[in-house]
Amino acid sequence: MRKKTVAAAAAILAGASYLAGILTAPKSGKQTRKDILDSTVKAKIEAEKKLKKAHSELAVLIADAERKSKKLSDKAKKELNASIKRAKVAKEKASEILSAFHNGDASDPNLQAVIEEVKLAKKNLVTYLKK
Repeated sequence: MRKKTVAAAAAILAGASYLAGILTAPKSGKQTRKDILDSTVKAKIEAEKKLKKAHSELAVLIADAERKSKKLSDKAKKELNASIKRAKVAKEKASEILSAFHNGDASDPNLQAVIEEVKLAKKNLVTYLKK
């Protein structure tokens, strides 16, 4: 827990330092605001690309896992099916966030949270598929 607090504080400090640097730069306020907006748009586009890629990869992993599930024992099948179910939920959330993003209704924190959820679902499925 302490590591998370230190990491969060470091991230906030870095962000504040970056913002202070931008605001004290010799550029005009209009140019600085444009630069901030451009950076924000670029970050959102990059996050969307990551989510689209993860969404596609997760779809492939779900299909592979469903095929493998048919060959497993009952206990292993139950565990894998639970992972598949969680992966499908994450995939659906990714679809919803991507749609909301295109409509301008998604915020960056929502996008980042779903990216992390999709990554976790992918990791769980990959673990089972390697067995």
